[in-house]
Amino acid sequence: MSLEDLYREVIIDHYRSPRNRDPLDAPDSTAEGVNPLCGDEVTVELQLGAEGSIDAISVRGQGCSISQSSASMMSDMVKGKTRAEIDEIVAKFRAMMDLDGDAADVIDPDHPGSVLGDIEALYGVRQFPVRIKCANLPWTTLAEALNQQ
Repeated sequence: MSLEDLYREVIIDHYRSPRNRDPLDAPDSTAEGVNPLCGDEVTVELQLGAEGSIDAISVRGQGCSISQSSASMMSDMVKGKTRAEIDEIVAKFRAMMDLDGDAADVIDPDHPGSVLGDIEALYGVRQFPVRIKCANLPWTTLAEALNQQ
């Protein structure tokens, strides 16, 4: 199986079986994001622990496979992390998606998934610049939810 096929399977898996979709009973923070160009929607709810760690996260919405799988992957990656760890993950994700940057600083081609886990499956979105906003939507919405604190 090629790396491209593996990445495609990861995206489809997260789209068909999204993680962390159950609403939170008492979220500490909520943010909603919409991409008006394509209609993608994402709602992020957070329950925060001591020192700003994410104890629980809910990510719900509707839209294309890229936005919804990105939301699922993101929620898996940040759950249980501190604010400093989340900021580092977000910075790496943005660097990976930056068309003007060098993703080699973020992705280890010899060890796929070693830096950002499943999220590296979204690297191929760079080939379709119009879809980068789809992949970024959940991350922007997460930042908004965190900045409410």
